[in-house]
Amino acid sequence: MTIEVKVPSLPESVADATIVTWHKKPGDAVKRDENLVDLETDKVVLEVPAPADGVLKEIVKDKGAVVKSDELLAIIEAGQVAAATKTVETTSVKESASAASAGPSARRAAAEHEVKIEQVAGSGKGGRVTKEDIIGQTDKSAAKSTVSPAVTAVGERSEQRVPMSRLRAKIAERLVSAQQNAAILTTFNEINLKAVMEIRNRYKDNFEKKHGVKLGFMSFFTRAAVEALKRYPAVNAYIDGNDIIYHGYCDVGIAVSSERGLVVPVLRNAEKMGFADLERAIGDYGRKARDGQLTIEEMTGGTFTITNGGVFGSLLSTPIINPPQSAILGMHKIEERPVVENGQIVIRPMMYVALSYDHRIIDGKESVGFLVAIKELLEDPTRLLLDV
Repeated sequence: MTIEVKVPSLPESVADATIVTWHKKPGDAVKRDENLVDLETDKVVLEVPAPADGVLKEIVKDKGAVVKSDELLAIIEAGQVAAATKTVETTSVKESASAASAGPSARRAAAEHEVKIEQVAGSGKGGRVTKEDIIGQTDKSAAKSTVSPAVTAVGERSEQRVPMSRLRAKIAERLVSAQQNAAILTTFNEINLKAVMEIRNRYKDNFEKKHGVKLGFMSFFTRAAVEALKRYPAVNAYIDGNDIIYHGYCDVGIAVSSERGLVVPVLRNAEKMGFADLERAIGDYGRKARDGQLTIEEMTGGTFTITNGGVFGSLLSTPIINPPQSAILGMHKIEERPVVENGQIVIRPMMYVALSYDHRIIDGKESVGFLVAIKELLEDPTRLLLDV
């Protein structure tokens, strides 16, 4: 019996997807729920599992094809067993398990470097094969080569043309759109993080012991941003035609770097989340971004965004707003600098912060007031608890 493998239903915000990797070829045995192909959308990579055990009879859409919801991808002959699998039994159960649990990033790296996942020992949890395992295997293979790349490259000038990924192309499109369709300005301030660092150092061990998650800086900034958004609702609003849409909630996007580019998962109703909830959710999003497991729903929407260039060493920047949002908060590197307190020069851990905003909806007074509110809340964190 033949079974059709189709493109899963795509959300309304996603028009189509691109086939990036086939993990099986015609004639290969497949198992139910085993990933057959990766589809890249503007936001995430989707896995299409096999609907039944059998043999992959035909691939209808090749790598690079653009497909839409419910379009035919392949045909499986259910119940059959590939001839090769009847005689080849050398792969251990452990290897099979690690290959099957390999994430999208590992499988893409394997396809790019022409490495068989089944032959790579996984170092991840439960023997899971990671992207680093694939790269390490590639490096080992290169080291065994009899031809030195350094020798062949002497005197040569090379270049490589690589098509943009769907996500990178979408990021480029949205950034250009934001610059062209909004009146973007940026205002700056600096924050003395001495009090936050003292609280963090004093309570981080007890916090982790009680909540099972580390106490970082993002929860402080997110909490402060939420309180500031309540005071300045225009920063949490957006323009829709001739109307301004004000939100009675704070869905805060946290910009996260992944191998595919910048992604922005959203903390829904952040105004209702405590420090532990925020740290746990942000940590989960970071792991999902690294493993390519963020869903479209987790990255859809958002009323305000926070981005932290400080993790890469950035001292100051002018972030670009994430349409249709009207503002974005940029965090930066914490650096000890001399400041004046009570007429004395002292050394303090300082951070520059930036607020890029759409001047069509947010006035200069509001943008400055918003950053000042965050500054006051973080320089005296008890305000976050007392709501003053």
